[in-house]
Amino acid sequence: MPTIVQFEAVSKTFETKQQTVTAIDGIDLSVEEGEIFGVIGYSGAGKSTLVRLVNGLERISAGRLLVDGQDVGRMRESELRKVRLGIGMIFQQFNLFQSRTVAGNVAYPLRVAGWKKPDRDRRVAELLDFVGLLNRAHDYPDQLSGGQKQRVGIARALATSPKLLLADESTSALDPETTQEVLRLLQKVNRELGVTIIVITHEMDVVRSIADRVAVLEHGKIVEQGAVFDVFSNPQTDTARRFISTVIRNQPSDNDLDRLQKAHTGRIVNVEIHESLRIGSILSHAFSDHGVQFEVVYGGIGAIQERSFGSLTLELDGPETSVDALIAQLGSVTTVEEVRA
Repeated sequence: MPTIVQFEAVSKTFETKQQTVTAIDGIDLSVEEGEIFGVIGYSGAGKSTLVRLVNGLERISAGRLLVDGQDVGRMRESELRKVRLGIGMIFQQFNLFQSRTVAGNVAYPLRVAGWKKPDRDRRVAELLDFVGLLNRAHDYPDQLSGGQKQRVGIARALATSPKLLLADESTSALDPETTQEVLRLLQKVNRELGVTIIVITHEMDVVRSIADRVAVLEHGKIVEQGAVFDVFSNPQTDTARRFISTVIRNQPSDNDLDRLQKAHTGRIVNVEIHESLRIGSILSHAFSDHGVQFEVVYGGIGAIQERSFGSLTLELDGPETSVDALIAQLGSVTTVEEVRA
């Protein structure tokens, strides 16, 4: 697929009276047309700065940044205004005009772009129908729930038919059920309208729910990136592991291990699980093939993009040589870590 956003060794620094602060530090990153790309990081990681670079609200300090083939880092403000017409933005706090109706909020960017009223009215009705709020067109924002306000924000962001949508912590102010409704709407925008979406978030569950690929940001650097399934099922950095642990607790903590060691006398191992592996078959024949009994004492299995992954902690009970043989057989198809011999 063609690339719609390309970071090439991009850095962004801010000057204060005391020091130079590096918010983005030498980032290389590409976002392909038609995908949902997640950028995740803790507070202060540089996420909001990164997204503001994409739409030119902040200017890069070094490197090169291409948006839809255009070098936004070298554009004048007048040129950037044209680029922004092709970029929609969704905000954490909705940023709706309280004095305008739902229809008036969606129509606002069309008025700025010089659309005639009949064309504006048709486009507004089309978008409100798309987000399921056509019957609330004449209501005001204070009459809406948080989820409905964000739906208005999405409709407004789509008004000028952008190719790229930036969602900056767009579900952080919502409850879990409403968050899922908004995420399903973003998937609909992506699939039915073909809009590329960059999701900026500190919530790994958001990434798991809708993203195709993800970059993990820490101290202005990308420390890990790849397909969401790959990052979830085999994280390479402590930062990614911490995020994933907030969604799926599939590895016992030190306290859990202490408890397990007191409660179980057999050998304890952690076994990685993927849907394509023969783990179930091996374990189902553990006693007949090796004379070893097993018990699942901890673990969790999740799903990403309709593919299963996770980890199980097993107690293996039997003669030492037989347990060794079973561990070796498991180790031939997946990663096995012995917690206690």
